[in-house]
Amino acid sequence: MASLARSLRLVASVRPSLVLAAVPRATTVGCLHTLNSREHRINNKTLLPTTSKTSSVRNYSAKEPLTLDMIQQRVLLVLKLYDKINPDKLSVDSHFMQDLGLDSLDHVEVIMAMEDEFGFEIPDGDAEKLLRPSDIIRYVADKEDIYD
Repeated sequence: MASLARSLRLVASVRPSLVLAAVPRATTVGCLHTLNSREHRINNKTLLPTTSKTSSVRNYSAKEPLTLDMIQQRVLLVLKLYDKINPDKLSVDSHFMQDLGLDSLDHVEVIMAMEDEFGFEIPDGDAEKLLRPSDIIRYVADKEDIYD
């Protein structure tokens, strides 16, 4: 019992900053270790038999690559689904206020929908300049480094 109390005092005296400094993060360590043989051995004891040959392939989580055509289709789809836009009047070169009859609040909602669709924030200064679907397509392509 005394050793348990001593261990608990020792654990309680360790500062979290020391633990964080000493323990590597899981994301930096990752799964870099690969098995090169049919079984994993430590101290000549078989720990984990493997049934197939393993490879040292890393899989990264990423978005699917975008093209200008895909961006255009997604922008137009979001705009067609917006209830205040008549899909018959919508084209890539339609002006939101003059051609489609949107007001400034509608414009803000359109920009927010584009932020949700593409997963990044559009600053207010940039949003004011995005007055046509073609402007949004060009802006998203520039942000995603897509040039065609």
